[in-house]
Amino acid sequence: MKNIRIDSHQHFWNYDPARHTWMSAEMTTLKTNLLPPDLLPHLQACSLDGCVAVQAEQSETENTFLLQMTENHDFVKGVVGWVDLRAENIEERLEYYQQFPKIKGFRHVLQDEAQRDFMLRPDFMNGISKLKKYNYTYDILIFTDQLAHSLEFIKAFPEQPFVIDHIAKPNIKQQIIGEWETYIKKIAAHKNVYCKISGLVTQADWLNWKKKDFKTYLDIVVKSYGIDRIMYGSDWPVCQLAATYEAQFEIVTDYFSSFTKTEQNKFFGENAIQFYQL
Repeated sequence: MKNIRIDSHQHFWNYDPARHTWMSAEMTTLKTNLLPPDLLPHLQACSLDGCVAVQAEQSETENTFLLQMTENHDFVKGVVGWVDLRAENIEERLEYYQQFPKIKGFRHVLQDEAQRDFMLRPDFMNGISKLKKYNYTYDILIFTDQLAHSLEFIKAFPEQPFVIDHIAKPNIKQQIIGEWETYIKKIAAHKNVYCKISGLVTQADWLNWKKKDFKTYLDIVVKSYGIDRIMYGSDWPVCQLAATYEAQFEIVTDYFSSFTKTEQNKFFGENAIQFYQL
């Protein structure tokens, strides 16, 4: 049987400056419509069979948009959407999304919150506490300075499936490891937490990164989480700020080339399929 290979983290959008306010001045390459037909050739070039579309805007309109992508493009296997986890009617909203099997989980852009321990707000934690009942995952999008808070957050929900996006965005450009390594290992001790090896190139020097820049970070993540709790993600089209799809893919294919075929199959597909129940 053919192994299904999955890109566990990418985005689609019809660009709107009023909605995509996170795109800064140096991100002009992203300020255009980027949709499934734009991604498909890259997936095919890398022998990938499908992808998981992750929210890039914090509204339920985004969920509708991403669900439309799954209806029209079979290779979009699942959606990580957005819902207001602080809402008093959160269970009502989660119940509503049960009718859409392609919605696998949710994400909040914690990295952009001024309150760095936003995930520890009682109203937010209340929302998280409801996800397991409806079989939803949660993607943790943070910067390194939020790892300590995230550890406390994760400890409160030992049964909730979590995944750390973009290995928690360490400062690869300046090769800073210390605090990031400490907490990435502490979080890895919690077996309900996976880690996406994604978003690497945009944390490095966009114009001058080299493959060797990523090795120490990859070593730490792979050793900490083990081969069963890591998954490949491109972070396309954001990765295009620093690399082509194929170039960022080559970083991980080179790194994992010495691993067994069974281990490679887990990283490039099986773990994402299991985590998101694709």
